[in-house]
Amino acid sequence: MFRAFVIYMLTVAPALAWEARSGAVCELVNDGEGAQVRVTFDPAIPEYAIAVTPGRALQDGPVFAMRFDGSRSNTIATDRHVLSGDGATVTVRDRGFGNVLDGLEFNHTATVLLGDQAIAVPLDGAGPAVRAFRDCASGLSV
Repeated sequence: MFRAFVIYMLTVAPALAWEARSGAVCELVNDGEGAQVRVTFDPAIPEYAIAVTPGRALQDGPVFAMRFDGSRSNTIATDRHVLSGDGATVTVRDRGFGNVLDGLEFNHTATVLLGDQAIAVPLDGAGPAVRAFRDCASGLSV
């Protein structure tokens, strides 16, 4: 009975780890407590994207920013973000994502800033997944 309970808990508990996925499009995903984060690289375009879904509706703002706190602190910002029709997800696309990937790999927290909203994203364990994502992206863009 205990064994069945443990298996059940492992399958219904949210995945908090960062994970890199390889395929036709490279993915870096984290289903964290405060938000789902999905970074992709599509070599057919070629384009990177980051989508943040906090589990609550977002209000659009003039600037999307990410503040990285840790050993390589940095803040990056853009006005080229898109809010989904239902306000659930904010997405930014670009051809270069070095600052985003460095921020995710080398820091302990990312804070997504949109208008007066702030969404904290813990980066515990993100480093190995970011490196695997980089390997995937460099292999696909050859």
